[in-house]
Amino acid sequence: MGGTFDPIHHGHLVTAEEVRDYFDLDEVVFVPSARPPHKIGQEVSDPEHRYLMAVLATVTNPYFQVSRVEIERPGPSYSIDTVRYFKNLWGEGTEIFFITGADAFSQISNWNNPEELLKLCTFVAASRPGYRLLGAEKKYPGRVKTIEVSALAISSSEIRWRVKRGESIKYLVPETVENYIYKNGLYKD
Repeated sequence: MGGTFDPIHHGHLVTAEEVRDYFDLDEVVFVPSARPPHKIGQEVSDPEHRYLMAVLATVTNPYFQVSRVEIERPGPSYSIDTVRYFKNLWGEGTEIFFITGADAFSQISNWNNPEELLKLCTFVAASRPGYRLLGAEKKYPGRVKTIEVSALAISSSEIRWRVKRGESIKYLVPETVENYIYKNGLYKD
């Protein structure tokens, strides 16, 4: 499951668990993007903070892991490089499911090397209720699965905005992540 995770929240966690359960996956590896190319020019928290928040949020689920692969790789964080890394690590016979939001998947034609990416893994495009990813499964038969997740109404940008305004984020993020945000003064001016 790739993402900026700025911050990771219950929508990410519920999505990962629902996808893991529905597709009977062995594990879900969260991969915080170090330098997301689609967010150049936007303010993004330090990768180490985002990695540590992901670790805090996932530590109690034995099926969840967090990888530093993009944090440690120099240059932009391209999904194709990460999928190649895991294919090499786990072996060519391993089936990889790439979990992402339907809104992010709808932009796949703008990603780095989308044709190879679609050959190397099966995408799971998670959407909130009422959001349809029109034609994705037909356009890429067998390479894209969709799943509707009600908890996706939570957004990282809304959480950052609430912190900046001094509003509560309780129950939007795990308590450990909430404490980390406040302790490290994240998302304040």
